[in-house]
Amino acid sequence: MLTHLSIRDVVLIEKLDLAFQPGLTVLTGETGAGKSILLDSLGLTLGDRASGGLVRANASQAMVSACFEIDPEHPVHTLLAEQGIRLDDPNEPLVLRRTVTPDARSRAYLNDQPIGVGLLRRIASLLVEIQGQHEQMGLADQSTHLDMLDALGVDPMRREKTARAYRAWIEATAALAAAQAEMEAARREEDWLRLSVEDLGTLAPQENEEDTLAALRVSLQQAERRGEAIAAALSELTPRDRRTPGPSAALRGASRALARLLPNPLDAPSTSSAQQAQAQEALDALEKAEEALAEAEMTLSRLATDAEADPKLLEETEERLFALRAAARKHGVAVVELPNFLATLKARLEALDSGNAQIEQLEQRAQETRAIFTAEAELLTTAREKAAKRLEAAVMVELKPVKLERARFIVELTPLQPEAWNIRGREQAAFLIAANPGQPPGALAKVASGGELSRLMLALKVVLAERSAVPTLVFDEVDSGVGGATASSIGERLHQVAQGVQVLVVTHSPQVAARGDSHLRISKRVRQGLTETSAEILSPEHRREEIARMLAGDTITDAARAAADSLLEADL
Repeated sequence: MLTHLSIRDVVLIEKLDLAFQPGLTVLTGETGAGKSILLDSLGLTLGDRASGGLVRANASQAMVSACFEIDPEHPVHTLLAEQGIRLDDPNEPLVLRRTVTPDARSRAYLNDQPIGVGLLRRIASLLVEIQGQHEQMGLADQSTHLDMLDALGVDPMRREKTARAYRAWIEATAALAAAQAEMEAARREEDWLRLSVEDLGTLAPQENEEDTLAALRVSLQQAERRGEAIAAALSELTPRDRRTPGPSAALRGASRALARLLPNPLDAPSTSSAQQAQAQEALDALEKAEEALAEAEMTLSRLATDAEADPKLLEETEERLFALRAAARKHGVAVVELPNFLATLKARLEALDSGNAQIEQLEQRAQETRAIFTAEAELLTTAREKAAKRLEAAVMVELKPVKLERARFIVELTPLQPEAWNIRGREQAAFLIAANPGQPPGALAKVASGGELSRLMLALKVVLAERSAVPTLVFDEVDSGVGGATASSIGERLHQVAQGVQVLVVTHSPQVAARGDSHLRISKRVRQGLTETSAEILSPEHRREEIARMLAGDTITDAARAAADSLLEADL
């Protein structure tokens, strides 16, 4: 229920904080005192259209917040969960806040979390229902009538079975449509599918094949480069042109030439012993070089044998790698995805080949679920037809006490076209009223006046009060145009409804005001040249004076006070 309403800088209200109690709260005050401003402020927190005209003169923004205490099992918690909004404590109050600037820009908050105005309206619709003189919420909205009817006498399990059947039918229909669309698309590209499967099947891509081939290619290229380097070194040591002496021949020639410097035992000495020693040293070095060169040639020959490249394998590896990459580019996928892509194409082709059987199964499933939904919806329709008769009879009983005894209330169930069937069944409900005998029934908002609509709403709420999930009802001048016994009867019924839900009513009727569990007086005053609206909870004595004022006008007489006492005592 609504526990607090805080208003800042709205039209004539600079600052106003109100606390509300369970039961029936009546709001009274002279015409023009600002009762409508109070309701407009509440409406702002419920998602009404924001207007810059609501902002008080010279204020930067208007702000209104409304605090609600709700049961942990209330449907609003389900809505919040669907929106990803979770409260730390399910017993935590909900605070709806709205700000509006003079240029009509507004922001909405739930417990200080920013939310959209659309979500604000959805939340508010589960918390408050307003029936007013100018803009009706709830009863005048035909989309709410089916739920109201179901609340009276339709087993919730019957609705749930219908909803489950509808969801199953929709899922089956969607699966059939998807399969048919996929089949049609597959048929359009059948030639491409078969050619692609054939090409990729011949290519037979393997998992992680690109990485394996790329690594092998690098290894083979490196081996080729090593072989080329070894071959080049060997060619330098053993020239192909026999006319060009290699380093081995040069070393041997140099050794032979130096050998002539050494003494022949048969010849007389021709060189000094020192020169001979140096020549021998050089000859020894040349012999060592020749031995080292021979060793190097042997080592290079072994390396050449060990590092022998495989040009054919390198060529095959590159051809395979390039073929895979070309196929990937052709089909717009990564090389690593080719195996899965081929599997997908095969599955589509298989689905095309076996698709007729699958389509037949899905068609049968769709027909079966449609038949189940139709049967469940038919039972729901029957339950609604019975509930409609009970609701009509119950409301007609309540119309006379609220001065609508000549009116005729009708619940019309209209079958929907199959394409409009939905989770709530196969029909829509509309509450119609013929305000006077001989008049054809029409939509509530078009036939009934604001006061009549409010009283009709009251009659409905008397019938449906115990089944409503909305914890707070607001009536704006439900007693408009009536008085005496009718006003007293309206007050009695408001008090009756308030036993189950919180009710706020703006009234000019002392008979209604006397039935309130709490009494809020709205007044207007001029302070420092500015007009301001204020509100106060009345004590029993002040409440007596207010009801006397409502009875007598500006001049309150003892007779008026006595009449007020009589009304208040009658309430007891």
